[in-house]
Parts: sequence; C-alpha cells; structure tokens
Amino acid sequence: MNRLVDGEWRTDVQLATNDDGEFVRQETTFHDWIRDDEDARFQPKAGRYHLYVSYACPWAHRTLLVRALKGLEDAISVDVVDPYRAEDGWQFTPEKDGCTPDSVNGSDYLREVYVDADPDANCRVTVPVLWDRQEETIVNNESEEILRMLDTEFDDVADRDVDLYPEGYREEIDRIIEAIYDPINNGVYRAGFADSQAAYDRAIDDLFDALDHWDAVLEDQRYLAGDRLTEADICMFTTLVRFDHVYHTHFKCNVKAIHEYDTLWPYLQDLYGTPGVAGTVNMAHIKEHYYTTHPEVNPKRLVARGPDLEFDAAHDRDDLPGSPPTDLLPFA
Repeated sequence: MNRLVDGEWRTDVQLATNDDGEFVRQETTFHDWIRDDEDARFQPKAGRYHLYVSYACPWAHRTLLVRALKGLEDAISVDVVDPYRAEDGWQFTPEKDGCTPDSVNGSDYLREVYVDADPDANCRVTVPVLWDRQEETIVNNESEEILRMLDTEFDDVADRDVDLYPEGYREEIDRIIEAIYDPINNGVYRAGFADSQAAYDRAIDDLFDALDHWDAVLEDQRYLAGDRLTEADICMFTTLVRFDHVYHTHFKCNVKAIHEYDTLWPYLQDLYGTPGVAGTVNMAHIKEHYYTTHPEVNPKRLVARGPDLEFDAAHDRDDLPGSPPTDLLPFA
C-alpha cells in the first residue's frame, strides 16, 4: 500500500490489517466543502473544478455518476488515470484507451497533484480527487462528500434538474448509505484483503447477509429509499456492477453472484438502464485494474474472462412505483 510520507513517495508501507487480519481502510485527507454561499471559500462555479478519477474505482465512479445525472459535464472537467496501478501509484497514460493526460497540472502521476496541494502530504493517493483550478489545490478526496457536494451545491450550474438527496428522504438516504457501507461497499474489500480465515469468514457473512436483506427489501420497492432514485442507489450500484466480474472471483465473494439474485439483478439492470448511467461504466478498465493491481491477491495477474452478462436486458422493475427523474427522459 504505497503512500506519501512527508511529501515523499514510499513503496515499503504494508497493507493495513489489524491484529485479527481484518482489512482496515485508511482515512481520506482533504475534506474542504464547496457551498452555494457567497461567503464560502469554495463556491460552485462552472469551469472552476476538475475531477481526477479512475473508471475502475467504485468510489470515483460515484462522482462520475452524479456528474452525468446532474448534467455537470460542461461545468466540471475530468481526467482519467490508467487502470493499472503499479508501484508508482495512479499514472496518466493518455496513449491508452480510455485514459487521459493530466490536463490541468501536467503531472505524470496523481501523487504529484497531491504534493502540489500539500508539499508535506502524509496520505494514500486515492481517487476521486476534486481539484480547484482557482486556488490550485485539492478541495476534497472523499467520494461520499464529493458526491453530496455535486448533488446539492451545483444546481445553478447543472444542466438537469435532478435531485438525488430530496427533502423528506434525507434521513433515510443517510441511514441506507451508512448501512450498506461496511458490509457491502467495503465488505468486498474486507473479504478480498483479509489476512486470516476468520477475518474473511466474518466479512463474507456480513456481505451476504446484507445482500440477502436488500434483495428482500427491493422486492416491493423500486429503489433503496422507496420510489425515488437517490444517492443511496448510486452508492449501491458501483459495488453491484463490479461484483460478478471482479469481486465474485478476485475477492473470493463467491457464495452467490448478483445475477443469481431474484431482485438485486433486475434492480442492477434497472439502474444500468437509467439514462446516463451506462456511459460511466468501463468494464475493461474495471477488470484490468483489479486482476493486475493486487499481486498479493492474484500474483500471476491473469484476468478472468467471464461472465457474459446483459446489463441492458429487459427487466420488470418498471412495474413498481417510482421512476427515474423526469429530467433524465429523454437524456441528451
């Protein structure tokens, strides 16, 4: 788990596990907030902010989804790192399909962006990163906070009137996001990076208990919070869409595949078919990243071939109450 130590790149830092062999996710570092307030340091303005992302990363994928659904493509620019992350960390390789150069800072590696923001940085170098062109610094690198900012603070510059955190649903949305984080979003990593059988077994039990629970909840409602597409669905989607292709095999989450669930599978297809969503999914980047970047899990870096899934096939979720936001139909 390579990281910056006092602004210097270190490659000798061990993967974070506790004494029980359980994977421990490290905290993010930058937590400033963009607010639609004239007194705020960071204010929502078209062209001011830039996202650094990986198509492979589920946390970065959250921000791409909100950017697309809200219609912020013209307001917030994006650069995409190489899905293969070697010892030098996330790299910009514009010659590779789906990747870009660092169009803002001209960096070769994402770690250079972190050092530009904090020359004495002590942190992992992660995506997503929300960069402020005006002050030439990182605003935030916590996906859940970036997701919330893009959703709630950029209405005046967004091209679509889409609210993923609506009044009357907020308490439930926050509850669900918290409820799915540890057993599902982080649970697949707890399983994949477990350093003991007991730690792996606990993670797997938590993961599939939670998946079974939400499979039952979604039998009678279209979305996690009821009849509205919300941030909770964004957070669930980025894990589910990767599950059968990488987590099931690479992270040994093979008790059951998502396409074997009676409800979660059509729910995933429904979300995938929501206008704007499919364009944010790059399965080639997802598979390359996971199977080639974790030699402690997959030392030969062989990329599993399957499965062949029809995310865009017909489903019956339209029969349930609720629908995507009307501003997404049609999506242009």
